[in-house]
Amino acid sequence: MKPEDFDLFSVLVKQRSGLVLTRDKAYLLESRLTPVARKWNLKTLDDLAQSVRAKRDETMLRDITEAMTTNESFFFRDQKPFDQFRQVLLPQLLKSRAAKRQIRIWSAAASSGQEAYSLAIILNEEAAKLQGWKVDIFGTDLSAEMVERAKSGIYSQFEVQRGLPVTFLVKYFQQVGTDRWQVKDNIRQMVQFREGNLLTDFGPIGTFDIVYCRNVLIYFDQPTKTRVLEAISKVLTPDGTLFLGGAETVLGVTEKFKPLENERGLYVLTGRTGATAPVPPAPFQAATV
Repeated sequence: MKPEDFDLFSVLVKQRSGLVLTRDKAYLLESRLTPVARKWNLKTLDDLAQSVRAKRDETMLRDITEAMTTNESFFFRDQKPFDQFRQVLLPQLLKSRAAKRQIRIWSAAASSGQEAYSLAIILNEEAAKLQGWKVDIFGTDLSAEMVERAKSGIYSQFEVQRGLPVTFLVKYFQQVGTDRWQVKDNIRQMVQFREGNLLTDFGPIGTFDIVYCRNVLIYFDQPTKTRVLEAISKVLTPDGTLFLGGAETVLGVTEKFKPLENERGLYVLTGRTGATAPVPPAPFQAATV
C-alpha cells in the first residue's frame, strides 16, 4: 500500500471513529479494505483510495469506517462486570430509585448486542425485585451492520458458546436452523438498539444510571479518550456508574470521573460523595456450555 493511501485511510478512520492506526497496522488496512474495494467493483486499494479522493461518497466512507472498527464481543464477557452489576449496583439502584422505579442502562459501542442482552438476562433473573419498574437498556454502535445483527438477536453456535451459561441458553434462546440461536422475544424487547457514534453529539438519549463503555477507549488516542469520557459524564446521572474495560482507566485522562472505591473497573463522577461499594452477596455463576 502506498504511504499516501495509508495516510488517507487512517485519517479518515480516525476522524469518523476515533480508531488510531499506526503504520505497523498497514496489513490490517489491506485485509479489511480489500473486500470493500471488491464490493465497489474496484480492483485494488489504490483504486479505492483514488475513488475516495475523487468522490467522497458517503456510503463508501461508511463502508471503509465500518470495515476497520473492531466488533469483538461475547456474552458475559469477563464475567466480573456483570457480577458487579448484579451484586453491587442493582441493590443500590433498587433503593435510590425506589421513588420513580426506573433504571436506564447504556451499552455504548454495543457491537452485535451480547453485552446488552447479558444485562437483560440478569434483570430478567431478578424480575421478582423489579415488579412495577421500568427498565430501559439502550445499545448503540457505529456500525449499521452490527446494529441490525443486534436487533435480530441471532447468533452462531460458536458465539453462544463464548461465555453464555448453558442454563441461560436453554432458558432464553430458541434454536434457528441447525447451528444458530435467537434470543427469545421477551429478552429482545428489553433492549433498544440504534446507530450511534461516540465522537459525535449523542442526541436526545436522556440520562443513564449505568453506562458500559468497555474495551473501546483502548483504540483511541489520549485527546479522543478525554473527549469521549467528558461527553459520557454529561449523560450520566449524578450518582450513576461508568464501567470501563480492564485495560482502561480515567486516571490521567479526565477529571470528570474517579474510581469507585474497592471496585475495579467502576467509575463515578468526581463530585459524587460517599461513593463506596457495599460488601457484595455470593457470586452469580452458572455452568458454561
